[in-house]
Amino acid sequence: MILGSFTTLPKGHKAIGVKWVYKTKRNAKGEIKRHKAKLVAKGYSQKTGIDYDEVFALVARLETIILIISLAAQNKWKIFQMDVKFAFLNRFLEEEVYIEQPLGYVVKGYEDKVLRLKKALYGLKQAPRAWNNIIDKYFQEKGFNKCPYEHALYVKEKDKDIFIVCLYVDDLIFTGFKQKEEGIFISQESYAKEILKKFKMNYCKPISTLVECGVKLSKHDKGKDIDSTFFKSLVGSLGYLTCSRLDILYAVGLVSRYMENPKTTHFKAAKRILRYIKGTTNFSLLYSFSNDYKLVGYSDSDWGGDVDDRKSTTGFVFFMGDTAFTWMSKKQPIVTLSTCEAEYVAATSSVCHAIWLRNLLKELGLPQEEPTDHPERFLSQSNSEIDVRGLHYQLLPFGTGRRGCPGLSLAMQELPTTLAAMIQCFNFKVTSPDGVVDMSERPQLSSPRARDLMCVPVARCPRNILN
Repeated sequence: MILGSFTTLPKGHKAIGVKWVYKTKRNAKGEIKRHKAKLVAKGYSQKTGIDYDEVFALVARLETIILIISLAAQNKWKIFQMDVKFAFLNRFLEEEVYIEQPLGYVVKGYEDKVLRLKKALYGLKQAPRAWNNIIDKYFQEKGFNKCPYEHALYVKEKDKDIFIVCLYVDDLIFTGFKQKEEGIFISQESYAKEILKKFKMNYCKPISTLVECGVKLSKHDKGKDIDSTFFKSLVGSLGYLTCSRLDILYAVGLVSRYMENPKTTHFKAAKRILRYIKGTTNFSLLYSFSNDYKLVGYSDSDWGGDVDDRKSTTGFVFFMGDTAFTWMSKKQPIVTLSTCEAEYVAATSSVCHAIWLRNLLKELGLPQEEPTDHPERFLSQSNSEIDVRGLHYQLLPFGTGRRGCPGLSLAMQELPTTLAAMIQCFNFKVTSPDGVVDMSERPQLSSPRARDLMCVPVARCPRNILN
């Protein structure tokens, strides 16, 4: 047999059960394309160290895929997508794996026998890893270079031509060829309508705002309990829509905090998102040629927005040209004591992401020579004298050079900091309109004066507190 060979189950081994999985494949319009049936192993019964060793398979990050699309639109390349059929069935197994005979295909006279697999099968823990080993070896033999910052990205350059392959399990995206289209749209309109229909909101009244002004959600809100399984399904569906709808990202993140014990107030907030989607189902992202195709980022933060644990929320978005390609809205892991500190934490997250993006773009042949910043609020890393009135615009340029990305300077939105935080980390002089205040000596934070200074935003810091 192609699947495996009949044998008696060896002592100490356990046969893995299998089942048939039936699925209806639909196209982008929701029309039935074909019916599929595949044999899947019940991999959840496998044991580590006995049935498998390595299971990890690399997949490309969403922002990498969107970046490739943006890059293709900028250079007017064609994009090809390829789905490798029977990808998981093409790799010979190194481990001894035994399965039961499939239902409906039990061979008469061999009812007490099991099958030893020769190749991987869908559902096995090691199947994705086995497939990844094959495709990785193939690309490297063909002269592709694996990106050290995105291991599911392969690049091949010859003369002035470039060929880029992005891998997502058994789906491959190719680009590097010329195209004539004006741009590339990314839209989830069909999926948005599907969500509205699924949760019986396809005839609801549209609304223009995602979150009701002045309303603060809490896990202690009173009200009737909502089925948590239903609420999780709703939030999960909305979460997938954020792949192209960054406008709903914060609101979805907000309601996702209450999935364990949702109340009517939380459900009302989630339904408000659906009402907003009802009026914006045709929203999409257009990636086209830009005359100013460079990396630009924006960052922001609230302060103590979560009324339950008083943690703040970080948000950032990065553009290549005129369209965003990566975004994030996430609650911060620590409780910050001021708006300044909350912005500083948000800035740190943004800088880390910017460094990764700059390295990735360099591997794609698009090095960012200029600092990644907002053009109107730029601070060179080499600055040693800073105006007090502009300190609340500063970010993390002082420390980013030590992170292996010299020249990175971010000034994204208004990101305040405190003098005390600056004093602790760096020695520099602050230039004020009426003279120079020497701050080269760091104060002890145990002193009352230093503790007071920690709570004073720079832009409103009184002159006498520096004396």
